[in-house]
Amino acid sequence: MNEKYIQKLIQLVEDSDIESLEVSSWGSKIRIDRNRSGKGAGSLAEPNVIHHVAPPPPPGPPPPPPAGAQSAETYPAKADSTEDDSRFVPIKSPMVGTFYAAPAPDADQYVSLNQKISAGQVVCIVEAMKLMNEIESEVSGRVAKILVQNAEPVEFGTTLFLIEPD
Repeated sequence: MNEKYIQKLIQLVEDSDIESLEVSSWGSKIRIDRNRSGKGAGSLAEPNVIHHVAPPPPPGPPPPPPAGAQSAETYPAKADSTEDDSRFVPIKSPMVGTFYAAPAPDADQYVSLNQKISAGQVVCIVEAMKLMNEIESEVSGRVAKILVQNAEPVEFGTTLFLIEPD
């Protein structure tokens, strides 16, 4: 945040009746608090400006999910690198977002392991910016592997499923 922008925010706090203002942008955070000296005195001290920069996320894998949060049948362990996956057709995430296996938390999953699916069938949802995007299969076949856990963040191009084509 540049100095002119911060000065405008300070002026906004001084000219209004608000007690504090907090603004976040691109990992930076600024908070401006109005300090009143004496209740009802009506005099204002200089605004207290606190400027924070968010620390980078810690490196490493995400923490393990809580016990019982997933079924071993639905989300098999990652395949060994020796296993040949070339016969499978991947379904990849077309965007960055959050993977959901069902349309609602209490609803059945769109697809399950070893289920037969057809081309055009919805297999999951990827939420991006509060928009629910239905992901459809481009091939008919059997769901051979589900590689992502429910509510897990995904990147563009992340393989979500491996389909054994008919």
